[in-house]
Amino acid sequence: MPRITIQPFALTMSLDLRNLADKLRRYRQQFDATLPQVAESTGIPVEAMAALERGELSPSGDQILILADYYKCDFKFFISNDRLAPFEQTENLFRRFGDDLSAPDRWSIQEFLFLCENESFLAEELGRVPRDAFEFTKRGKFYKRHADEAAKALRTFLGYKSHEIPADIFHDFRRIGIHIFRRHLENSNISGIFIKHPTAGKCVLVNYSEDVYRQRFTATHEVGHSILDDKEDFVVSFKRWNREDLVEIRANAFAGHFLVPAAALAKIDSASLTPDSIVDFADRLRVNTDTLVFALKREGILTEVAARSFMGLRIPKGSKIDPELPPTLSARGRQTKHDLLRRGISTHYAQLCFDAYRQGVVSLGRLAEMMLGTEKELWEIGKLFGWSHEHES
Repeated sequence: MPRITIQPFALTMSLDLRNLADKLRRYRQQFDATLPQVAESTGIPVEAMAALERGELSPSGDQILILADYYKCDFKFFISNDRLAPFEQTENLFRRFGDDLSAPDRWSIQEFLFLCENESFLAEELGRVPRDAFEFTKRGKFYKRHADEAAKALRTFLGYKSHEIPADIFHDFRRIGIHIFRRHLENSNISGIFIKHPTAGKCVLVNYSEDVYRQRFTATHEVGHSILDDKEDFVVSFKRWNREDLVEIRANAFAGHFLVPAAALAKIDSASLTPDSIVDFADRLRVNTDTLVFALKREGILTEVAARSFMGLRIPKGSKIDPELPPTLSARGRQTKHDLLRRGISTHYAQLCFDAYRQGVVSLGRLAEMMLGTEKELWEIGKLFGWSHEHES
């Protein structure tokens, strides 16, 4: 359950100071932060932070809340004498991919998981948890068969016709209980991450620095991991990957079958294909041209040689419509929503947050915290989601 803001609170239990010191030190090391950096961001003096990390100082309740807010974690993590799985999970993730994750990207992932925990909590409180979970059981050991069957099963579950093209896959995947967020990552070689969170469940992060059609593919690819590799705690997907990696091949195949089903290609005559028609058809399918070309080769419509001749074609950037940035938005509204998405705040998530505030589930301060901003920033953001604030004294 996400951290609940308490103002102020007193520690009523004895803390294992060595355990707390270990948590604080390991958290700081996860993010390559120095003691002066933590002190400057939290307002806790460097000397006090150093003493806390040595286990020589008992923190106040306010300090616990401040540190939990800084590290975007549940404050109970610090005051309990138990180790919580989410912390161990990110520590293992950062250790394994340390060379590929800059300090800003580590913070982005931590905030992404914070958003997932919040979304899970709010959906439960507001009675909006998806009731019909999608389930799929792999048969045999043929990975591409897994991908094909899982994609067909999910399309059927979502109610798509065999030839129908998904319009808003982010909405579709939230319908089956996946927490999916887009967020700018500094390392552009990372396309997406799947994390099986111990409390929030299946979580998918998509690199928002990519174009929207690539984001659609990445989101579907990571959902493929969540369905077909659900025994893993996390999977990090890179643009440049080992071409012999069967797990990545399977997730790619899943995305291809889901976004470009065979029935959508059934009437295509290979002799009529030109660079212009490939670009036009890919745009109508809402995929980049290489995804379409691979699908055409998959279905035997293009030979290997013909497929290579069509690789690398580009769809005009202006024709790609993001479902969360519709043309009906004003220029200012579009920029605000773009900035929110860049930070990980989806329309779905923001609406949950504002609805929770309207219904008294969270306080104004907690709302600002969940939106990764300040109370002052909420007034402008709220207008985009049909929320007008009347200040309550």
